[in-house]
Amino acid sequence: MLCAHSDALLHRSRPRAAPDKCITESTDAHEHAASLTNWLQEYDQLGDGRFYGRLEELRFDRLQVFKEHTSKALRQQCNVWPNAIWVGIPANNQDCRINGLSVIDNTIMCRPGNSDFELVTPQSFDILGIVIDLDLLHQAADIQGIALNEQQLEQPRMVLPQRTLSHLRYVLQRLIGSEIPVAAKQYSQDLVIMALLEVFQQARAARHQLPSYVHRKMVVDRVKGYLFERSEVPVTMAELCELAHVSRRTLQYSFETILGVSPLRFLRVTRLNQVRRALSEAGECGIGRTVTAVSAEWGFWHAGQFAKDYKKLFGESPSGTLKRVNCSNSGFKSSISAQ
Repeated sequence: MLCAHSDALLHRSRPRAAPDKCITESTDAHEHAASLTNWLQEYDQLGDGRFYGRLEELRFDRLQVFKEHTSKALRQQCNVWPNAIWVGIPANNQDCRINGLSVIDNTIMCRPGNSDFELVTPQSFDILGIVIDLDLLHQAADIQGIALNEQQLEQPRMVLPQRTLSHLRYVLQRLIGSEIPVAAKQYSQDLVIMALLEVFQQARAARHQLPSYVHRKMVVDRVKGYLFERSEVPVTMAELCELAHVSRRTLQYSFETILGVSPLRFLRVTRLNQVRRALSEAGECGIGRTVTAVSAEWGFWHAGQFAKDYKKLFGESPSGTLKRVNCSNSGFKSSISAQ
């Protein structure tokens, strides 16, 4: 959970001026989550099989532009750097969810900095992102004589005209795919800011969620909190239904609507992801911990079934994770920086 990283958040700073481009690739969702500069993130892999992630990031002065590809369905806990705002644009019309709300068609996402939010993304997902310092955004708006709607900036979803959305995607794709000379850095930054101002002028808030959303989100949040407190203890569906004061069918609908998975699968893959993180951290720190000890901490008592489920989800055995991390400390990862 992101709350475990609250101390780290206090020490984060705004991105400095840096005319560089970074490309990061990883075969581990946990490692990939740490790739984006100045974000606090935690990824749980939901889809079965070996993961591949690629991040292309451009860093400007108080502005960040990126394109991210993830091969497997994920649940992402995210937090953007302080005094900033993030705009997320699915690179195509794939459906994803932000805080349990569906993002489809001409919908984009928006979240303020220093605030936790949750994304659930599908298989083979591509997303474009912009993060901008709020002072820089307001300064640019004042220069252009544009009045920003502060309430609009708080909306998790916004709907754009198709023409505006296509133009935004085109600008970002071209920018990320090109090499930017140092001399053209300011022009490129201004181009992104102008495109962003057009977005805020043209956008309208997405329609309010269905009445059932609030109740289903409350059910899911209550169950998630309970599960994280009792991670090492097996939990039954009957126990979860009693906790949330709902029927088994309502519990099922709530998880499928908000997270796109059943409660039982959510429980299993969340615990498996926690084991994978623990194994990775043990390998990186050189701590001599066994797979059996780590898996038991997360309630896996049947070694054979645990190993089978782990390999199905991640495409490698638990011992393979330990060996890979011990050998390389970072898995298959490359980083390219152009000055």
